[in-house]
This record gives sequence, C-alpha cells and structure tokens, in this order.
Amino acid sequence: MVRERDQDACPGALQVHQAADGALVRVRLPGGLLRADQLEALAHTAAEHGSGTLELTSRGSVQLRGITDPAAVADAIAGAGLLPSPTHERARNIVSSPLSGRVGGVVDVRDWISELDAAVCADPVLAGLPGRFWFGLDDGRGDVSGLRADVGVHALDSDTVALLFAGVDTGVRLDLDDVIATLLAVARRFVAVRDKNWRITELDDPGVLLGDLAPSAEPGRSWPPSTRGPIGWLPQDDGRIALGAGVQLGVLPSRTAEYLAAIGAPIVVTPWRSVLVCDLAEEIADVSLRVLAPQGLIFDENSPWLDISACVGSPGCEKSAADVRADAAAAAETGEHLHQHRHFVGCDRACGSPQTGEVLVATGDGYRTRNAHA
Repeated sequence: MVRERDQDACPGALQVHQAADGALVRVRLPGGLLRADQLEALAHTAAEHGSGTLELTSRGSVQLRGITDPAAVADAIAGAGLLPSPTHERARNIVSSPLSGRVGGVVDVRDWISELDAAVCADPVLAGLPGRFWFGLDDGRGDVSGLRADVGVHALDSDTVALLFAGVDTGVRLDLDDVIATLLAVARRFVAVRDKNWRITELDDPGVLLGDLAPSAEPGRSWPPSTRGPIGWLPQDDGRIALGAGVQLGVLPSRTAEYLAAIGAPIVVTPWRSVLVCDLAEEIADVSLRVLAPQGLIFDENSPWLDISACVGSPGCEKSAADVRADAAAAAETGEHLHQHRHFVGCDRACGSPQTGEVLVATGDGYRTRNAHA
C-alpha cells in the first residue's frame, strides 16, 4: 500500500488532533510505565483542561480529549517528565510485557525499555518514523508478540531472543546485548526505504530490513493474540503484590486516576487498556483493592467488561454512525457471557480493533459484524 501522504496524522503531545469534541493529545508511555506523580499530573491536567478522563490506548499510551488549552497541556506533560524529546515524541512507541521482572517471564526486559527509548530519542534519523510504527519487547511469555508490533524481540531463553517483524519470527537469533542496536538498525532501514508507508506490513519486501542479519532458525512462527491483560491479585516473584485492574472501555476518570496515584506505587498501563499497580506490601495491596474496587475498576477476571471494547464513537468522532461506547456499555451490563472479544466501532476505519474476536461496525440502523483481522 502506498499512501498519498508520507506522514500519518497520529496525534502526539504536541501534534494535536482536532476531534469533534475538541483537541486530543496522545502521551506516549514507553513500556506503559508511569510514576505515581506523573499519573497525578495527567489526571489534574485532564480535569483542568480537558474532558476529565484519561483514555488508555491499545499501545499502552494515554489520550486526553476535549483539550481547551493545548499549550498548557503540553507544558504540563513536559513538566511531568513525559516529553523528553519534542522532535521524537511520536516515535516513542514501545510496548513490553507489563509484568516483566515482577511475575514470570524468561528475561526481564525493563532495562531495554529505557535504553531503547533513550536511543530512539538520540537518533535524528528516527524522528522520521511514522507515529504508527512501534517496537515490541516480549519477555518470553508471548503476550506482546501476539500484538504484532512492527519490529520486536521475543525471549527464547535467558541468553537468546528471536527477531520479529509484525509478530512473525524472522529466523534471526540475537544475544541479549545486541537487542537495542538491532532494533535501532531495523528502524533506520525502515525510515530509509518506507517511501509513504507507515507500517512494516505495507512494504513489498520487509526482508530488506534485515540488512546483513542472517536467519539461523526456521522463520514463520507467530504467537496467538490476547485481548486482555493480567487482572486481580498478582503475587510478584519478590513476595510483593501487583494489582491488575481493568478499566471500563479504557476510559479512566481523573478522580479514579488520582486514587491510583495516591497509592504512591509504580503504575503500568497495559496494551489491553488496563493498569497495574506494582510493588505493594500485602497490607497496602489489600487496602488499595478495597478503595479502588468501588471506583469501577475491574478486579474480577470473569467480568464481561474485559471482553468488550470500543472506539470513541459519537459525539467525540464526527465519522461515527453511533454512540458506540453507550452500546458497548449496554452489552457489558447485561452480564451475558461472551465467547469472544467484541469491539464496537462507529465506522469502517474500525479504530482500536484487537487482533482477534469480532468487530461490530455501526451502520446507522444497527451493527454489522466482521472478524477483527478483516
């Protein structure tokens, strides 16, 4: 696919998208990582200058809608330490296994997040990455590889990772020390050859991105997609507790975000529009759970809310044929057991669709169904 323009219109913290309900900004969070004070700053900013909600995205980013003062919002984001490079802020799309280093996994990928982010921001060439290009760091459990990031690594053992393009094993094997340099090299090659393409899958021959890397194993393996993150009471390997909380339709009220921040613990925003509150003593986790559950956060892994998602729909998007969030919420409230994930969208663009399940596309007088991968 060759597009008419060479740069996509993905919003960032500085490149504002004008939606039907006002300006929208998207804050990239490499690895979904947030300090408590940063979450508090975003919550206050959304309440003071926006809709009063934080939207969690399928890449672990946060969106603020209905922005009345984009300059003030940009200043607040920068002041919170969430805008390390104005020239690269839309290129910082890094998704990683959210429980890595805390619960299970083959390797701890957390150091790679900061190393890759810093390296991307330091490379002038990579400012040319489209806002939709993203990196995936899977610690071996297969959660992120199934999301099919443009370029990623999947830990095979404590010493070796597989290099993936769009979630598919290229057959290239890397030592852990070579991960960052290889990801950067692939990204640079993509900038050089992409023409007007935004994603690796749009290239005629993604293999050109390998350069002089030689496959040493059979290529072609892929991992099944997942539609939900870890939920509930999660004992960490170090004896502490992480709490996994689903967020209804990925819309987190500012007040609830303030409660999360008040715990004072590390936060991870997952690619499944949920949050993790990490490194808690058991007694703190127990109190936090009792406080957060009445706020509407989901700690029950059997909740139908975890199998429902939606784009913004009307009135936030002028292209939408329905208030899809209201319809999705009604479906979740029925408590009906869902046999697969359902994603409600207002038009054929099907924004935010997962890799698996079914997509319900609003037609103006109901919905028609199509597979998520269609």
